[in-house]
Amino acid sequence: MGTPSNNSGCLTGVVAGFSRIFLIMSWIARPVQWNATFGTFIWPCIGFLFLPFTTLMYYMLQTGQPGPLAGIDWLWIILAVLVDVATIGAAGAANRNRIPSGMPGSTQAPPM
Repeated sequence: MGTPSNNSGCLTGVVAGFSRIFLIMSWIARPVQWNATFGTFIWPCIGFLFLPFTTLMYYMLQTGQPGPLAGIDWLWIILAVLVDVATIGAAGAANRNRIPSGMPGSTQAPPM
């Protein structure tokens, strides 16, 4: 068949960073609403680094209705957490061949 190649270019970076890009753009566009949703900059920063889809979903749910989350809102938060975990897991699986041989989780045969 041939060797696989990755010629997707910048599209991969934009798709992978969509939630982070949207978080930054929404903060720039509506800083008052952003501050009303989170109250501090610590939680959005942590969310930006570790759970971007969950932070984005929480922001979108709180934008429509002030107050605590209720009912089906929690389903959306759980789905966003699952998307974040799946994204992290997929990145780990895609880069598994970069683990040095002999280390746990490596797909390469140990040297003889």
